[in-house]
Amino acid sequence: MLRVRIAFLFVMLFAFAVVGKIGHIQFVQGERWAAMGERISFDYKRVKATRGNIYSDNGSLLATSLPFYQIAFDATLPKDEVFRKGVDSLAYHLSRYFKDQSKTDYKRMLVDARAMGKQYVILNRKRINYQDKKIMTGWPIFREGRLRGGAIFEKMDVRYHPFANLSRRTIGFINENDKGAGLEYSFKDQLGGQDGYAYYQKIAGGVWKPVFDANNVKAINGLDLQTTLDINLQDVAETALHKAMMQHNAEDGLIVVMDVKTGAIKAISNLSNNGRGEFSEKFNFATGQLFEPGSTFKLVTMIALLEDSPVELNDSIDTGNGEFNFYNKTVRDHEEGGLGRVSVQEAFEHSSNVAMAKLVDKHFGLRPQKFVDYLDRLKQSEPLGLQITGEPTPKIKRPGQKGWSGISLPWMAYGYGFETTPLHTLALYNAVANNGVMIKPLFVKSIKRADEEEETFSAEVINKSICSRKTLAKLKVLLEGVVENGTAKNIKGTHYRIAGKTGTAQILEKGRYTKKYITSFVGYFPANAPKYSAIVLIKNPRGWYQYGSNVAAPVFKEIADNIYARDINLHQPMDGKKFAAQEVLPVIRAGKQQELTMLCNELGISNHSQTDEVWVRSSRNGTGVNWSKSSIGKGYVPNVMGMTFRDALFLLESTGLHVSYEGKGRVVQQSLAVGTRVGKAGRIYIKLG
Repeated sequence: MLRVRIAFLFVMLFAFAVVGKIGHIQFVQGERWAAMGERISFDYKRVKATRGNIYSDNGSLLATSLPFYQIAFDATLPKDEVFRKGVDSLAYHLSRYFKDQSKTDYKRMLVDARAMGKQYVILNRKRINYQDKKIMTGWPIFREGRLRGGAIFEKMDVRYHPFANLSRRTIGFINENDKGAGLEYSFKDQLGGQDGYAYYQKIAGGVWKPVFDANNVKAINGLDLQTTLDINLQDVAETALHKAMMQHNAEDGLIVVMDVKTGAIKAISNLSNNGRGEFSEKFNFATGQLFEPGSTFKLVTMIALLEDSPVELNDSIDTGNGEFNFYNKTVRDHEEGGLGRVSVQEAFEHSSNVAMAKLVDKHFGLRPQKFVDYLDRLKQSEPLGLQITGEPTPKIKRPGQKGWSGISLPWMAYGYGFETTPLHTLALYNAVANNGVMIKPLFVKSIKRADEEEETFSAEVINKSICSRKTLAKLKVLLEGVVENGTAKNIKGTHYRIAGKTGTAQILEKGRYTKKYITSFVGYFPANAPKYSAIVLIKNPRGWYQYGSNVAAPVFKEIADNIYARDINLHQPMDGKKFAAQEVLPVIRAGKQQELTMLCNELGISNHSQTDEVWVRSSRNGTGVNWSKSSIGKGYVPNVMGMTFRDALFLLESTGLHVSYEGKGRVVQQSLAVGTRVGKAGRIYIKLG
């Protein structure tokens, strides 16, 4: 055995010299000579570390690795008596579980392996889960344990997503070739951990058998990611987007919801139509796709005009009949007949292309580079440096470059002739909501090992001030005006205000603009104290509605309403004067005495009973309530006036009456007089109000 050990150590040293670090060893193959002189092949194989988990902002599991196993058998380990007594039963269990071979076939496999002295026989290549593994360890022969029963359970991890396809492309994946997308790929080194290596022996049939050896290196499991995603908001966003995509039979769509102060992405959904009315996440359009922004870019135009020209919001601009020629090209407004002469603010609120093109041509026509400089200053021309890899560089035409012409600047004024990602647009609008401070969108807030944080990420400022305070105040007026008076007034709120901008851009295919559109809405809410910003983009809606105002904006409103309803901190405190009056009692008319008494006691309302009856009616006694008898007697129509529908229905049906009703609320009318005898198959009609 000394010869064997020396040869083994020699090969180990040789492997380190050739390959280098242990962490990079894929395979180190070699040979050694056994005591009897036969040649034995061996291999050092990488043992994959268990991949780290990905969590939502509150710790909900988004992605994890579940252990699965492949079962093999060392036929030389069980004692003769154990094997003889258990082989029939073990073959029966294997056949019944895997359902691919008969009991006789499995028994033949086991007996042959035993006779040939095989130390490693794969019984079935199907993966089994941990619960089934526990059951199998109780089967005959296997129950003797690893060293006496010969059962070999080879562990392999399978990635599992508890919330199925929710934010699937953002969570991402990584394949066997170390390629992938999303957070899984972007943080592959942290999630992947450090692989170990183990010694394997090649045996008959070309099968590699793991061998326990002191030189094996144990794998170090991966770290965990805690993301910024809110599962509840994610579900709201994805549901709203899916419904809109179905309604408009759209091609693609995306939604991103962002925390104004921190830049944390709270929800992100990207859906694509497979042509059969089914939608799924195939690509992360929000982070990896360039689009012509269309009219949402008019915010940049107004920043440049307000910062670098004498333009004021109340200045007038003549948009004529909604058409204006620049050289051999015509700029058109979407409103038929045009807006005529309007203020700059009204032109923005109603998204006039003509107004934006004329203003930019007038004030920047002789200095186009000055206008393009604003794209650079507002971080619209370079990648944002996201935590998710694969972010493209925006395509921006510049004066003097190939393709730049006299119409380039007017076209750029309303969002054509260049491409950026939706997150570039969202980051800019979020900056307006954040008092001019532009924050980089954040997807991951910490890297953890168990409960200990290894690295944390916080809001990263990429532009301390996108414009002056004076301009910022005007921008907020413009964006609120779009919803209050302009193209998005269909989503005007009742309890809170929304600020934002609609966008509609024709899709460029093979160098020509088509009759297909990208509709969008981007903004923030509540407008007076912004907490969330969001962008909705829906590509190629195939229906009657084709504009951002009636395709994308309603989706934004649905999400905003849902978030507003869930977050009590967004609500304005109610006027205390409304509750200052004393001796105001809640509406308590009739019902079950036990429940009404408990309710009054909880509210601190004095109440006294004049009856032991289950069902009672109320009467006011100063600042208190008295209970009096309500029920009439078995077989007679009870008095249900003032009762809730639930109580009235129970009481009436208990007397044998069939109930029909209309309205909602409390009972205000009943068709049968109180005390009337209930006949067979009696029916009563009640009205609620």
